[in-house]
Amino acid sequence: MKKIVIAEDSAAGRELLRELIESWGYEVIEATDGREALERIIETVPDLVLCDIQMPEQDGYAVIQSLRQDPRFTKLPVIALTAFAMRGDKEKTLAAGFDGHQSKPVEFESLKAEIERLLVR
Repeated sequence: MKKIVIAEDSAAGRELLRELIESWGYEVIEATDGREALERIIETVPDLVLCDIQMPEQDGYAVIQSLRQDPRFTKLPVIALTAFAMRGDKEKTLAAGFDGHQSKPVEFESLKAEIERLLVR
């Protein structure tokens, strides 16, 4: 079973994503902030990460920077989750090293398609 880390500081958002992604047949590992996300990623070596941009401790940009500097995680697929969809956000997250981008509230079918696309690379 493929493992997905969800890094999201909102408990309600994390629970919704966990239930949804588990219903698609994936194992979910949760993290409440950027620092914890990096710990969980190192511990579990997931197949994919969903990472909120605005989190305490370390934001999503700090997380992706740390991952891309670590040889073990340069190719790990990471999808950015952004609450405030502004013009240029998608381009900014992709330029920072994220592999995908989803605006919140997340459109379930779009998220599922993006996860599937990234996991078959």
